Amino acid sequence: MCPDFILSSYIDRAMSHATYEKLEDDSYGGRIPPCIGVVAFGKTLRECEDELRSTLDDWILVGIRLRHKLPVFSR
Repeated sequence: MCPDFILSSYIDRAMSHATYEKLEDDSYGGRIPPCIGVVAFGKTLRECEDELRSTLDDWILVGIRLRHKLPVFSR
């Protein structure tokens, strides 16, 4: 399996656990509970989702670099 596919698949599975809420100022906040510290905000739900995916990407790369144990997501 190609490493790009493995990472993309992991990101897709992690994003399926994302939760979002509309905030008092009509912006959105999102998080992925199994991925501690992965949170993002955006003016729209789409912007929040994009920011959350970007934050997750960075979180994964830092976790790999520091040899942190990453959560396992089933298919």
